[in-house]
Amino acid sequence: MIILKSAREIEIMREAGRIVAECHRILAERIKPGITTLELDQTVEKHIRQRGATPSFKGHQGFPAAICVALNDVICHGFPGPEPLQKGDVVTIDVGAFYKGYHGDSAWTYAVGEVSEEIRQLMEVGRKSLYLGIELAQPGNRIGDIGAAIQTYAEKYRYGVVREFCGHGVGQNLWESPQIPHFGRANTGPLIKAGMTLAIEPMITLGKWKAVLDKDGWTARTVDGSICVQYEHTLAVTAEGPVILTEI
Repeated sequence: MIILKSAREIEIMREAGRIVAECHRILAERIKPGITTLELDQTVEKHIRQRGATPSFKGHQGFPAAICVALNDVICHGFPGPEPLQKGDVVTIDVGAFYKGYHGDSAWTYAVGEVSEEIRQLMEVGRKSLYLGIELAQPGNRIGDIGAAIQTYAEKYRYGVVREFCGHGVGQNLWESPQIPHFGRANTGPLIKAGMTLAIEPMITLGKWKAVLDKDGWTARTVDGSICVQYEHTLAVTAEGPVILTEI
């Protein structure tokens, strides 16, 4: 069942989203060669709790940390660790904050120092694909319109669009209906209505789109070891169109 949110609920989610956006602003300043993702996890958890919220991911279905880390060929759901980030790495940090009963959820890919032109282009296409998807979160459109736009754009560059993991509704639960694939056909899927709150999060790879799961049962990687980027915002659908909740 798709849960429509009231204006009051959306305002609470806006504050949850602001907390998440603050975390990403801190991460953008901290991510440099030599820092560990375990340090980043501690920094994010401290900020979330100082803002009167709790980390959405920590303890969710047994996940052990405040952030999900996707380094280089990892697609999503990796654990923070003690290994220092290296110049030329790309790392996606997924942050969630639970505030007054509602979640905000946003992931962003960061370059660690200088990266190649090939990776810079992948990152730019990943970001653009997110915003193309957001533009189509309009009342009267369908969920399939979002995925079709993302897939069409990313595949122009011969990139892979991950299919095993998708976007989702978000609210009192971290994962709600509807699922939002980042591929597919336009004019299919559930009708988009004002009051929906959605997390759109395309995962785009330099190679094949298929994933393989590590033995930890969480960490998903590209099957061919290719680099993956991911960009995600939580948004509210209003009568006037989409409003991003996870930015300052």
